[in-house]
Amino acid sequence: MTQIHDLRSFIETLEAHGQLARIRKPVSIIHEVADIGATCERTGGPAPLFEQLTGESTASHEPQSFAGWRLFSSAVANQKRVALALNCDKTAVTATMANALEPQNAIAPVLTEHAEWKRHVTTDLNQIDLRLLPIPKHAVGDGGRFITGGVTVSKHPESGIGNLGYNRMEILGPRTLGMNINQWRDVQRSHAAAEAKGKPLGIAVAIGLDPALSIAAGCKYEGDETQIAGAIRGMPVEVTRGITVDVDTIPAHAEVVLEGHILPGARREEGPLAEFHGYYGEPWNSPVFEVTAVCHRSEPIYQTIVPGWNEHIYIGNVLPREPLLMRFVSHTSRNVQAVHIPPYTNGFLVVVQLSKKANMGEPRNVAMGAFAAHPNFRVCVVVEGDVNIYDPSDLMWALTTRVDWGRDVFTIPNAQGHEMDPANDSKGIGTKIGIDATFDKGRRPYGSRVSYPMVDLSRYLA
Repeated sequence: MTQIHDLRSFIETLEAHGQLARIRKPVSIIHEVADIGATCERTGGPAPLFEQLTGESTASHEPQSFAGWRLFSSAVANQKRVALALNCDKTAVTATMANALEPQNAIAPVLTEHAEWKRHVTTDLNQIDLRLLPIPKHAVGDGGRFITGGVTVSKHPESGIGNLGYNRMEILGPRTLGMNINQWRDVQRSHAAAEAKGKPLGIAVAIGLDPALSIAAGCKYEGDETQIAGAIRGMPVEVTRGITVDVDTIPAHAEVVLEGHILPGARREEGPLAEFHGYYGEPWNSPVFEVTAVCHRSEPIYQTIVPGWNEHIYIGNVLPREPLLMRFVSHTSRNVQAVHIPPYTNGFLVVVQLSKKANMGEPRNVAMGAFAAHPNFRVCVVVEGDVNIYDPSDLMWALTTRVDWGRDVFTIPNAQGHEMDPANDSKGIGTKIGIDATFDKGRRPYGSRVSYPMVDLSRYLA
Protein backbone atom coordinates (compact mmCIF):
# COMPACT_ATOMS: atom_id res chain seq x y z
CA MET A 1 0.00 0.00 0.00
CA THR A 2 1.23 3.51 -0.86
CA GLN A 3 2.61 5.40 2.14
CA ILE A 4 0.13 8.24 2.44
CA HIS A 5 1.73 11.62 3.15
CA ASP A 6 -0.37 14.05 1.11
CA LEU A 7 -3.60 14.23 -0.88
CA ARG A 8 -2.03 12.85 -4.05
CA SER A 9 -0.69 9.70 -2.40
CA PHE A 10 -4.13 9.18 -0.81
CA ILE A 11 -5.78 9.51 -4.22
CA GLU A 12 -3.36 6.86 -5.54
CA THR A 13 -4.39 4.59 -2.66
CA LEU A 14 -8.08 5.12 -3.37
CA GLU A 15 -7.60 4.34 -7.04
CA ALA A 16 -5.70 1.15 -6.24
CA HIS A 17 -8.65 0.00 -4.11
CA GLY A 18 -11.39 0.93 -6.58
CA GLN A 19 -12.49 3.92 -4.51
CA LEU A 20 -11.76 6.69 -7.04
CA ALA A 21 -13.74 7.90 -10.06
CA ARG A 22 -11.94 10.18 -12.52
CA ILE A 23 -14.50 12.47 -14.13
CA ARG A 24 -13.01 13.90 -17.31
CA LYS A 25 -16.00 15.71 -18.83
CA PRO A 26 -16.41 19.41 -17.95
CA VAL A 27 -18.34 19.88 -14.69
CA SER A 28 -19.52 23.16 -13.16
CA ILE A 29 -18.46 24.20 -9.67
CA ILE A 30 -21.94 25.73 -9.30
CA HIS A 31 -23.99 22.91 -7.73
CA GLU A 32 -22.90 20.20 -10.19
CA VAL A 33 -19.73 19.00 -8.42
CA ALA A 34 -21.62 18.86 -5.11
CA ASP A 35 -24.57 17.04 -6.65
CA ILE A 36 -22.23 14.40 -8.07
CA GLY A 37 -20.25 14.15 -4.84
CA ALA A 38 -23.39 13.78 -2.71
CA THR A 39 -24.72 11.09 -5.03
CA CYS A 40 -21.46 9.14 -4.80
CA GLU A 41 -21.49 9.40 -1.01
CA ARG A 42 -25.05 8.26 -0.41
CA THR A 43 -24.86 5.39 -2.93
CA GLY A 44 -21.57 4.07 -1.61
CA GLY A 45 -19.83 5.07 -4.82
CA PRO A 46 -16.19 6.11 -5.26
CA ALA A 47 -14.75 9.53 -4.48
CA PRO A 48 -14.89 11.80 -7.55
CA LEU A 49 -11.85 13.59 -8.95
CA PHE A 50 -13.04 16.25 -11.40
CA GLU A 51 -10.43 16.94 -14.07
CA GLN A 52 -12.18 19.71 -16.06
CA LEU A 53 -13.95 22.50 -14.18
CA THR A 54 -16.20 25.31 -15.32
CA GLY A 55 -17.90 28.09 -13.38
CA GLU A 56 -20.47 30.84 -13.62
CA SER A 57 -21.03 32.54 -16.94
CA THR A 58 -19.04 35.71 -17.52
CA ALA A 59 -20.18 38.94 -19.11
CA SER A 60 -19.54 37.32 -22.50
CA HIS A 61 -21.94 34.54 -21.49
CA GLU A 62 -19.13 32.00 -21.62
CA PRO A 63 -18.69 29.81 -18.53
CA GLN A 64 -15.55 30.51 -16.53
CA SER A 65 -12.77 27.96 -17.00
CA PHE A 66 -10.36 26.83 -14.31
CA ALA A 67 -7.62 25.54 -16.59
CA GLY A 68 -4.94 23.55 -14.79
CA TRP A 69 -7.09 22.92 -11.73
CA ARG A 70 -8.71 19.72 -10.54
CA LEU A 71 -11.23 19.25 -7.75
CA PHE A 72 -11.61 16.36 -5.31
CA SER A 73 -14.41 15.60 -2.86
CA SER A 74 -15.77 12.88 -0.57
CA ALA A 75 -12.33 11.81 0.67
CA VAL A 76 -13.49 10.08 3.88
CA ALA A 77 -17.19 9.62 3.16
CA ASN A 78 -17.57 5.93 3.98
CA GLN A 79 -16.06 3.38 6.36
CA LYS A 80 -13.84 1.79 3.70
CA ARG A 81 -12.21 5.10 2.72
CA VAL A 82 -11.81 6.07 6.37
CA ALA A 83 -10.03 2.75 6.99
CA LEU A 84 -7.76 3.35 3.99
CA ALA A 85 -7.00 6.84 5.27
CA LEU A 86 -6.12 5.47 8.72
CA ASN A 87 -4.32 2.40 7.31
CA CYS A 88 -6.43 -0.01 9.35
CA ASP A 89 -9.27 -2.50 9.00
CA LYS A 90 -12.82 -1.13 8.81
CA THR A 91 -13.63 -2.66 12.18
CA ALA A 92 -10.58 -1.02 13.79
CA VAL A 93 -11.41 2.62 12.96
CA THR A 94 -12.67 3.51 16.45
CA ALA A 95 -9.69 1.88 18.16
CA THR A 96 -7.24 3.54 15.78
CA MET A 97 -8.74 6.95 16.46
CA ALA A 98 -8.76 6.30 20.21
CA ASN A 99 -5.05 5.47 20.04
CA ALA A 100 -4.25 8.62 18.04
CA LEU A 101 -6.16 10.83 20.50
CA GLU A 102 -4.22 9.61 23.54
CA PRO A 103 -1.80 12.42 24.54
CA GLN A 104 1.03 9.96 25.23
CA ASN A 105 0.90 8.87 21.56
CA ALA A 106 1.25 12.40 20.17
CA ILE A 107 4.03 12.94 17.64
CA ALA A 108 5.12 16.55 17.23
CA PRO A 109 5.51 17.99 13.71
CA VAL A 110 8.86 18.73 12.13
CA LEU A 111 9.66 22.08 10.52
CA THR A 112 10.89 22.26 6.93
CA GLU A 113 11.60 25.15 4.60
CA HIS A 114 10.57 23.19 1.51
CA ALA A 115 6.92 23.16 0.47
CA GLU A 116 5.53 22.49 -2.99
CA TRP A 117 2.77 25.06 -2.44
CA LYS A 118 5.43 27.79 -2.28
CA ARG A 119 6.19 27.27 -5.98
CA HIS A 120 3.28 29.47 -7.08
CA VAL A 121 2.75 32.48 -4.82
CA THR A 122 0.71 35.64 -5.33
CA THR A 123 1.22 38.35 -2.70
CA ASP A 124 0.36 41.41 -4.80
CA LEU A 125 -2.94 42.46 -3.23
CA ASN A 126 -4.09 43.91 -6.56
CA GLN A 127 -3.62 40.53 -8.23
CA ILE A 128 -5.40 38.36 -5.64
CA ASP A 129 -8.90 37.30 -6.68
CA LEU A 130 -10.48 34.41 -4.81
CA ARG A 131 -13.17 34.15 -7.47
CA LEU A 132 -10.54 32.71 -9.83
CA LEU A 133 -10.19 29.64 -7.58
CA PRO A 134 -12.61 26.72 -8.13
CA ILE A 135 -14.40 27.30 -4.82
CA PRO A 136 -17.84 25.70 -5.29
CA LYS A 137 -21.33 26.83 -4.62
CA HIS A 138 -22.61 23.55 -3.21
CA ALA A 139 -26.33 23.40 -2.42
CA VAL A 140 -29.09 25.39 -4.12
CA GLY A 141 -29.91 27.29 -0.92
CA ASP A 142 -26.33 28.27 -0.11
CA GLY A 143 -25.70 32.00 0.13
CA GLY A 144 -22.64 31.89 -2.10
CA ARG A 145 -19.39 30.09 -2.84
CA PHE A 146 -17.92 28.56 0.32
CA ILE A 147 -14.60 27.04 1.35
CA THR A 148 -15.71 23.96 3.29
CA GLY A 149 -12.74 21.60 3.08
CA GLY A 150 -10.07 24.11 4.10
CA VAL A 151 -8.26 23.54 7.40
CA THR A 152 -7.64 26.70 9.41
CA VAL A 153 -4.08 26.82 10.77
CA SER A 154 -3.52 29.26 13.61
CA LYS A 155 -1.62 29.77 16.85
CA HIS A 156 -2.62 31.54 20.03
CA PRO A 157 -0.94 34.98 20.14
CA GLU A 158 0.01 34.57 23.81
CA SER A 159 0.62 30.86 24.40
CA GLY A 160 1.95 30.13 20.92
CA ILE A 161 0.04 26.81 20.83
CA GLY A 162 -0.91 25.80 17.30
CA ASN A 163 -4.34 24.70 16.20
CA LEU A 164 -6.06 23.04 13.26
CA GLY A 165 -9.80 23.40 12.72
CA TYR A 166 -12.64 23.98 10.31
CA ASN A 167 -14.48 27.21 9.61
CA ARG A 168 -16.89 27.78 6.77
CA MET A 169 -15.74 30.75 4.65
CA GLU A 170 -17.84 32.57 2.08
CA ILE A 171 -16.33 34.67 -0.70
CA LEU A 172 -17.40 38.25 -0.06
CA GLY A 173 -14.91 40.02 -2.33
CA PRO A 174 -11.73 39.48 -4.40
CA ARG A 175 -9.67 38.84 -1.26
CA THR A 176 -12.30 38.92 1.47
CA LEU A 177 -13.94 35.95 3.17
CA GLY A 178 -16.68 35.87 5.79
CA MET A 179 -15.37 33.40 8.38
CA ASN A 180 -17.84 31.64 10.64
CA ILE A 181 -16.21 31.00 14.02
CA ASN A 182 -18.09 29.14 16.75
CA GLN A 183 -17.57 30.51 20.25
CA TRP A 184 -16.13 27.22 21.56
CA ARG A 185 -13.42 26.86 18.91
CA ASP A 186 -9.74 27.41 19.73
CA VAL A 187 -9.32 29.87 16.86
CA GLN A 188 -12.05 32.00 18.46
CA ARG A 189 -10.00 32.24 21.66
CA SER A 190 -6.95 33.23 19.63
CA HIS A 191 -8.94 35.81 17.67
CA ALA A 192 -10.47 37.21 20.88
CA ALA A 193 -7.03 37.57 22.48
CA ALA A 194 -5.69 39.45 19.44
CA GLU A 195 -8.86 41.51 19.01
CA ALA A 196 -8.73 42.63 22.67
CA LYS A 197 -5.44 44.35 21.81
CA GLY A 198 -6.82 45.75 18.54
CA LYS A 199 -4.58 43.45 16.50
CA PRO A 200 -5.34 41.17 13.53
CA LEU A 201 -4.78 37.42 13.88
CA GLY A 202 -2.62 35.87 11.18
CA ILE A 203 -3.84 32.48 9.95
CA ALA A 204 -3.48 30.17 6.99
CA VAL A 205 -6.10 28.01 5.29
CA ALA A 206 -4.63 24.75 4.02
CA ILE A 207 -6.61 22.97 1.30
CA GLY A 208 -5.94 19.53 -0.18
CA LEU A 209 -4.34 17.51 2.60
CA ASP A 210 -3.27 14.09 3.76
CA PRO A 211 -6.55 12.79 5.28
CA ALA A 212 -4.74 12.26 8.58
CA LEU A 213 -4.58 16.05 8.87
CA SER A 214 -8.16 16.51 7.67
CA ILE A 215 -9.37 14.02 10.29
CA ALA A 216 -7.19 15.52 13.04
CA ALA A 217 -8.56 18.99 12.32
CA GLY A 218 -12.06 17.76 13.20
CA CYS A 219 -10.98 16.67 16.69
CA LYS A 220 -11.19 18.64 19.93
CA TYR A 221 -7.70 18.45 21.38
CA GLU A 222 -5.76 20.28 24.08
CA GLY A 223 -2.58 20.52 22.02
CA ASP A 224 -1.75 21.06 18.37
CA GLU A 225 -3.83 18.73 16.17
CA THR A 226 -0.83 18.09 13.92
CA GLN A 227 0.27 15.77 16.74
CA ILE A 228 -2.84 13.63 16.18
CA ALA A 229 -1.97 13.35 12.49
CA GLY A 230 1.55 12.35 13.50
CA ALA A 231 0.16 9.64 15.75
CA ILE A 232 -2.04 8.35 12.90
CA ARG A 233 0.91 8.17 10.52
CA GLY A 234 3.45 7.02 13.11
CA MET A 235 5.83 9.79 12.07
CA PRO A 236 6.05 13.60 12.31
CA VAL A 237 3.99 15.72 9.94
CA GLU A 238 6.12 18.13 7.91
CA VAL A 239 5.10 21.74 8.46
CA THR A 240 6.47 25.04 7.22
CA ARG A 241 6.37 28.77 7.91
CA GLY A 242 3.96 31.15 6.27
CA ILE A 243 5.12 33.73 3.76
CA THR A 244 3.03 36.70 4.94
CA VAL A 245 1.81 35.51 8.36
CA ASP A 246 3.49 34.41 11.59
CA VAL A 247 2.29 30.81 11.48
CA ASP A 248 4.86 28.01 11.41
CA THR A 249 2.70 24.88 11.44
CA ILE A 250 1.27 25.03 7.91
CA PRO A 251 1.22 21.53 6.34
CA ALA A 252 4.11 21.44 3.89
CA HIS A 253 2.36 19.07 1.49
CA ALA A 254 -0.88 21.06 1.10
CA GLU A 255 -2.20 21.64 -2.41
CA VAL A 256 -3.36 25.21 -1.76
CA VAL A 257 -2.65 27.68 1.03
CA LEU A 258 -4.41 30.99 1.62
CA GLU A 259 -2.67 33.30 4.07
CA GLY A 260 -4.13 36.37 5.69
CA HIS A 261 -5.54 38.02 8.79
CA ILE A 262 -8.78 37.96 10.75
CA LEU A 263 -9.44 41.66 11.22
CA PRO A 264 -10.14 43.11 14.68
CA GLY A 265 -13.60 44.59 15.14
CA ALA A 266 -14.82 43.71 11.64
CA ARG A 267 -18.01 41.71 11.11
CA ARG A 268 -19.99 40.93 7.96
CA GLU A 269 -22.95 38.67 7.23
CA GLU A 270 -22.15 35.31 5.64
CA GLY A 271 -24.41 32.33 4.90
CA PRO A 272 -26.62 30.43 4.72
CA LEU A 273 -24.86 27.12 4.10
CA ALA A 274 -26.03 23.49 4.24
CA GLU A 275 -25.11 22.28 7.72
CA PHE A 276 -24.36 18.93 9.38
CA HIS A 277 -27.92 18.49 10.62
CA GLY A 278 -29.25 18.42 7.06
CA TYR A 279 -30.83 21.89 7.06
CA TYR A 280 -29.52 25.26 5.92
CA GLY A 281 -27.72 27.09 8.68
CA GLU A 282 -28.82 30.67 9.20
CA PRO A 283 -26.74 33.67 8.08
CA TRP A 284 -24.31 34.92 10.74
CA ASN A 285 -22.62 38.23 11.41
CA SER A 286 -19.12 36.80 11.32
CA PRO A 287 -15.48 37.89 11.49
CA VAL A 288 -13.75 38.99 8.29
CA PHE A 289 -10.67 37.28 6.84
CA GLU A 290 -8.54 39.36 4.46
CA VAL A 291 -6.22 37.29 2.25
CA THR A 292 -2.61 38.41 1.80
CA ALA A 293 -1.23 35.45 -0.18
CA VAL A 294 -2.59 32.79 -2.52
CA CYS A 295 -0.21 29.84 -2.92
CA HIS A 296 -0.51 26.48 -4.63
CA ARG A 297 1.33 23.51 -6.09
CA SER A 298 1.75 22.91 -9.79
CA GLU A 299 -1.41 21.39 -11.33
CA PRO A 300 -3.21 21.93 -8.01
CA ILE A 301 -6.10 19.89 -6.66
CA TYR A 302 -8.75 21.88 -4.84
CA GLN A 303 -10.46 19.81 -2.16
CA THR A 304 -14.00 20.38 -0.96
CA ILE A 305 -16.36 18.77 1.55
CA VAL A 306 -19.97 18.48 0.41
CA PRO A 307 -21.66 20.26 3.34
CA GLY A 308 -24.41 18.50 5.23
CA TRP A 309 -23.46 15.15 3.70
CA ASN A 310 -21.50 12.02 4.71
CA GLU A 311 -17.93 13.34 4.78
CA HIS A 312 -19.02 16.40 6.73
CA ILE A 313 -20.53 14.12 9.39
CA TYR A 314 -17.59 11.68 9.46
CA ILE A 315 -15.06 14.44 10.14
CA GLY A 316 -17.17 16.54 12.50
CA ASN A 317 -19.20 13.94 14.38
CA VAL A 318 -18.17 10.34 13.77
CA LEU A 319 -14.38 10.04 13.95
CA PRO A 320 -13.72 12.43 16.87
CA ARG A 321 -16.60 11.07 18.98
CA GLU A 322 -16.66 7.31 18.47
CA PRO A 323 -13.64 6.83 20.80
CA LEU A 324 -15.41 8.93 23.45
CA LEU A 325 -18.60 6.90 23.00
CA MET A 326 -16.65 3.64 23.28
CA ARG A 327 -14.99 4.80 26.49
CA PHE A 328 -18.29 5.61 28.20
CA VAL A 329 -20.27 2.54 27.14
CA SER A 330 -17.35 0.18 27.85
CA HIS A 331 -17.24 1.59 31.36
CA THR A 332 -20.94 0.74 31.65
CA SER A 333 -20.55 -2.81 30.32
CA ARG A 334 -17.62 -5.08 29.54
CA ASN A 335 -19.81 -6.83 26.98
CA VAL A 336 -19.62 -3.94 24.48
CA GLN A 337 -18.05 -5.13 21.21
CA ALA A 338 -18.23 -2.07 18.96
CA VAL A 339 -19.85 1.34 18.49
CA HIS A 340 -20.77 3.43 15.47
CA ILE A 341 -22.24 6.85 14.78
CA PRO A 342 -23.91 6.39 11.37
CA PRO A 343 -23.21 9.43 9.16
CA TYR A 344 -26.70 9.25 7.63
CA THR A 345 -28.17 10.26 11.03
CA ASN A 346 -26.13 13.48 11.26
CA GLY A 347 -24.39 12.48 14.49
CA PHE A 348 -27.57 12.34 16.56
CA LEU A 349 -28.01 8.52 16.58
CA VAL A 350 -25.49 6.03 17.94
CA VAL A 351 -25.38 2.23 17.71
CA VAL A 352 -23.80 0.03 20.37
CA GLN A 353 -23.09 -3.64 19.72
CA LEU A 354 -23.20 -6.02 22.69
CA SER A 355 -22.16 -9.62 23.00
CA LYS A 356 -24.79 -11.88 24.55
CA LYS A 357 -25.98 -9.72 27.42
CA ALA A 358 -25.52 -10.79 31.01
CA ASN A 359 -28.90 -9.48 32.11
CA MET A 360 -32.03 -7.97 30.61
CA GLY A 361 -31.34 -4.46 31.94
CA GLU A 362 -27.87 -4.16 30.43
CA PRO A 363 -28.92 -2.55 27.10
CA ARG A 364 -30.64 0.29 28.99
CA ASN A 365 -27.58 0.94 31.14
CA VAL A 366 -25.42 1.00 28.01
CA ALA A 367 -27.76 3.49 26.33
CA MET A 368 -27.61 5.78 29.36
CA GLY A 369 -23.82 5.57 29.25
CA ALA A 370 -23.96 6.64 25.60
CA PHE A 371 -26.10 9.67 26.41
CA ALA A 372 -23.59 10.73 29.06
CA ALA A 373 -20.75 10.62 26.52
CA HIS A 374 -21.82 13.64 24.43
CA PRO A 375 -24.81 16.03 24.31
CA ASN A 376 -25.31 15.42 20.56
CA PHE A 377 -26.38 11.81 21.08
CA ARG A 378 -30.20 11.75 21.14
CA VAL A 379 -31.03 8.19 20.02
CA CYS A 380 -29.14 5.08 21.09
CA VAL A 381 -29.86 1.68 19.53
CA VAL A 382 -28.34 -1.36 21.25
CA VAL A 383 -27.92 -4.50 19.10
CA GLU A 384 -26.18 -7.86 19.32
CA GLY A 385 -23.13 -9.15 17.48
CA ASP A 386 -25.00 -10.64 14.53
CA VAL A 387 -26.09 -7.18 13.37
CA ASN A 388 -23.75 -5.27 11.04
CA ILE A 389 -23.74 -1.82 12.66
CA TYR A 390 -22.31 -0.25 9.46
CA ASP A 391 -25.20 -1.48 7.29
CA PRO A 392 -28.39 0.64 7.50
CA SER A 393 -30.55 -2.21 6.20
CA ASP A 394 -29.25 -4.57 8.91
CA LEU A 395 -29.90 -1.96 11.58
CA MET A 396 -33.43 -1.41 10.27
CA TRP A 397 -33.98 -5.18 10.26
CA ALA A 398 -33.05 -5.34 13.96
CA LEU A 399 -35.37 -2.43 14.77
CA THR A 400 -38.32 -4.01 13.00
CA THR A 401 -37.88 -7.62 14.18
CA ARG A 402 -36.43 -7.28 17.68
CA VAL A 403 -38.18 -4.31 19.27
CA ASP A 404 -41.46 -4.34 21.14
CA TRP A 405 -42.12 -0.61 21.00
CA GLY A 406 -44.13 -0.71 24.22
CA ARG A 407 -41.49 -2.47 26.29
CA ASP A 408 -38.09 -2.03 24.63
CA VAL A 409 -37.99 1.76 24.34
CA PHE A 410 -37.36 4.28 27.09
CA THR A 411 -37.19 8.08 27.00
CA ILE A 412 -35.32 10.75 28.95
CA PRO A 413 -37.31 14.00 28.64
CA ASN A 414 -35.87 17.49 29.12
CA ALA A 415 -32.28 16.37 28.47
CA GLN A 416 -29.52 18.63 27.14
CA GLY A 417 -28.75 18.11 23.47
CA HIS A 418 -27.26 20.14 20.62
CA GLU A 419 -28.72 23.60 20.02
CA MET A 420 -28.77 22.98 16.27
CA ASP A 421 -30.66 19.67 16.56
CA PRO A 422 -33.94 20.49 14.77
CA ALA A 423 -35.89 18.23 17.14
CA ASN A 424 -34.79 20.20 20.22
CA ASP A 425 -35.71 23.67 21.38
CA SER A 426 -33.44 26.67 20.79
CA LYS A 427 -31.39 25.81 23.89
CA GLY A 428 -30.93 22.21 22.84
CA ILE A 429 -33.37 20.75 25.35
CA GLY A 430 -35.24 17.67 24.12
CA THR A 431 -36.04 14.01 24.69
CA LYS A 432 -33.46 11.25 24.33
CA ILE A 433 -34.56 7.75 23.29
CA GLY A 434 -32.95 4.42 24.15
CA ILE A 435 -33.91 1.33 22.11
CA ASP A 436 -33.13 -2.24 23.09
CA ALA A 437 -32.87 -4.03 19.74
CA THR A 438 -31.12 -7.09 21.13
CA PHE A 439 -32.55 -10.50 20.30
CA ASP A 440 -33.21 -12.82 23.21
CA LYS A 441 -35.21 -11.02 25.88
CA GLY A 442 -36.48 -14.27 27.37
CA ARG A 443 -40.01 -13.85 26.03
CA ARG A 444 -40.16 -16.84 23.69
CA PRO A 445 -37.88 -19.39 22.07
CA TYR A 446 -37.00 -18.65 18.46
CA GLY A 447 -34.78 -20.00 15.71
CA SER A 448 -31.43 -18.65 14.61
CA ARG A 449 -31.02 -15.95 11.98
CA VAL A 450 -30.83 -16.91 8.32
CA SER A 451 -27.48 -16.23 6.65
CA TYR A 452 -25.86 -16.99 3.31
CA PRO A 453 -22.13 -16.99 2.52
CA MET A 454 -20.89 -14.31 0.15
CA VAL A 455 -19.81 -15.45 -3.31
CA ASP A 456 -17.68 -13.87 -6.00
CA LEU A 457 -20.32 -12.86 -8.56
CA SER A 458 -17.70 -12.21 -11.22
CA ARG A 459 -17.24 -15.99 -11.44
CA TYR A 460 -20.84 -16.30 -12.57
CA LEU A 461 -21.47 -13.10 -14.49
CA ALA A 462 -18.27 -12.74 -16.52
